[in-house]
Amino acid sequence: MNKSASQLPAKKKGLARLIAATGFSLAGLKAALQHEEAFRIEVFAFCILAPTGLWLGQSRVEQVLLIGSLFVVLLMELVNSALEATIDRGGREFHTLAGRAKDIGSAAVFVALLLVVFTWAMLLL
Repeated sequence: MNKSASQLPAKKKGLARLIAATGFSLAGLKAALQHEEAFRIEVFAFCILAPTGLWLGQSRVEQVLLIGSLFVVLLMELVNSALEATIDRGGREFHTLAGRAKDIGSAAVFVALLLVVFTWAMLLL
């Protein structure tokens, strides 16, 4: 049952809003780790590659580029997982637009992975 606008809780402001938003963000990370195998794999790869990027980067800028490209993959995977969850909530039956949206979300992750390969290759080879 949907609540009317008058039944919705008042929006938090200031520090209370920041604390609430942090809680929601941590809940989202926990959900992704629990329910998304691809995210778990990418976090594992991040945990190996990030220290490697710190070690191999010859300047702070190189280190930021190497590790920053890894963060982009995690960001895209989170967005893709949120998109897929939203589409799946609408129903499991196939719809062309739902399939297209999922494919485009997957393509975003793929492009982020290409960014990692490009960045690491340009800086390290």
